[in-house]
Amino acid sequence: MDTSPNLSLPYLAAAQSQKHVTHNEALRVLDALVQITVATRALAVPPVAPADGLRYIVAAAATGAWIGQNLKIAAWQDGAWAFFAPRTGWLAWVADEAKLYVFDGTQWAIAGGGVPSVNPAPLVGVNATADTTNRLAVKSPATLLDNTGNGHQLKINKAAAADTSSVLFQTAYAGRAEFGLTGDDNFHVKVTPNGTVWKESLLIDASSGIVSFPSGAVGLAGPAGPPGATGPSGPTGPAGAIGSTGLTGPTGATGPAGATGTTGAAGPAGVIGPQGLTG
Repeated sequence: MDTSPNLSLPYLAAAQSQKHVTHNEALRVLDALVQITVATRALAVPPVAPADGLRYIVAAAATGAWIGQNLKIAAWQDGAWAFFAPRTGWLAWVADEAKLYVFDGTQWAIAGGGVPSVNPAPLVGVNATADTTNRLAVKSPATLLDNTGNGHQLKINKAAAADTSSVLFQTAYAGRAEFGLTGDDNFHVKVTPNGTVWKESLLIDASSGIVSFPSGAVGLAGPAGPPGATGPSGPTGPAGAIGSTGLTGPTGATGPAGATGTTGAAGPAGVIGPQGLTG
């Protein structure tokens, strides 16, 4: 066996000439792998001018001088890159994250096992690089904020009324539309064609709830005005035409003849008076 089983340090052979070369090679390996501290594990492209002795964990899909060295320890020594394949259980302190990582045989993971906590974390980037302004950066086709069995709220808080809490829509990183509490506690909706000149389209007053359209509106009926005054009476119209005489109806049918009454009974004969005296 010419090398050690764990770190592959070269052994000195019996009667070997230039033993210092082999010895120095072993020291270089020890210098790279003992108490490993790497600058970062986020680079897939080698830095242009690294300081002597700096070490890195090569990110996936590496290119340039690091091509094919994914997940290995890359150490800049004596003006050249030296690569060391990690073994299960190796530990490395990642300086730019201030976290201790362990190689599990497949990947570098935060030491301690389980899902690493990011609470609190100054910056979080998901397929993107976060910065001091955009401290959470996500680059993906969609973003899902799910519930845990009930409802879900998205909260955007501001410190004071004069500040802004809003949702801004952009094209090529230039604003095109915005809604929210911009500069006060009223609800605003505004748009711009160029990211510079903004037009406010809708305003909802926080106190009254009244909706207004500062830039105007199309197709909306205005509020009802007061009742109009009663107009003067119109002129009297002409008399109507006299109607025509109605048609004479047909003669009614002749009724039946009445019944003949019975003859009354004859009265008694009058009494003859006495004859008068002769003068």
